Amino acid sequence: MHQQMIFVNLPVNDLDASKKFFTELGYTINPQFSDEKAASVVISDTIVAMLLTKPFYSTFTKKEIADATTTSEVLICLSAESREKVDELVDRAIAVGGTASGETQDHGFMYGRSFDDPDGHTWEVVWMDPAAIQG
Repeated sequence: MHQQMIFVNLPVNDLDASKKFFTELGYTINPQFSDEKAASVVISDTIVAMLLTKPFYSTFTKKEIADATTTSEVLICLSAESREKVDELVDRAIAVGGTASGETQDHGFMYGRSFDDPDGHTWEVVWMDPAAIQG
């Protein structure tokens, strides 16, 4: 059975700084799909963030590229296996150059926090109680 993947393409100001940020979060760069214009950040078996220099990103769209530090163009949400893993990833992101974004959301069965990466893209990290999901 085919497992569908998602490739999130994000424009970045400084490719090397962005690569450093995401590798310090524990993700890997796939060199097969990376060069001086792009970096393929492997988040999981089914999620890849493609970090593209702004000139390269602009070859894929005729639209103006949003300044993610002042305009919200997307909210990226990743699941976590526990509340502790939510805190671990967000705290690590802040420690290596990200900034806290929004308030902690604690609804008992669901817990989430968010951070902005160095280019201003907002990443939410959420844990949901599996029992709440089932029914």
